[in-house]
Amino acid sequence: MNVQLSRSSPKTLLALVLALASPLALAESTDWKAPPTAANRPNPVPANANTIALGQKLYVSNCMICHGQTGRGDGPGGAALEKKPADLGTRIKAGETDGELFWKITEGRSPMLSWKGSLTETQRWEIVNYIKTLAGK
Repeated sequence: MNVQLSRSSPKTLLALVLALASPLALAESTDWKAPPTAANRPNPVPANANTIALGQKLYVSNCMICHGQTGRGDGPGGAALEKKPADLGTRIKAGETDGELFWKITEGRSPMLSWKGSLTETQRWEIVNYIKTLAGK
């Protein structure tokens, strides 16, 4: 597309900006989906009182600032973000799998950080075990 901006009318410029912005807006509005191989990955860490307690400690120190105490995305750090953090309980109730949660924690997506360099695989699975308890709160 060859456009001479210096000779374009304001309406033409506005139309060009909207045409270019629309695909970006659509891309950003799509839901964040894990690939099928990640979504179907089973959790190797059994959910029990011990792993849930370990996951809770990790959640409090790493996730609660943005996702909030009950995982609703209402933490004080999340308030300053342009994109609100996910309501984790709603995600669980909607059927998000352990594998999907693990993949999202591992990979991150702006503004959420990737935790693969900071937390071990076991720790990330423990967080998944804890997050699943938030669906009932």
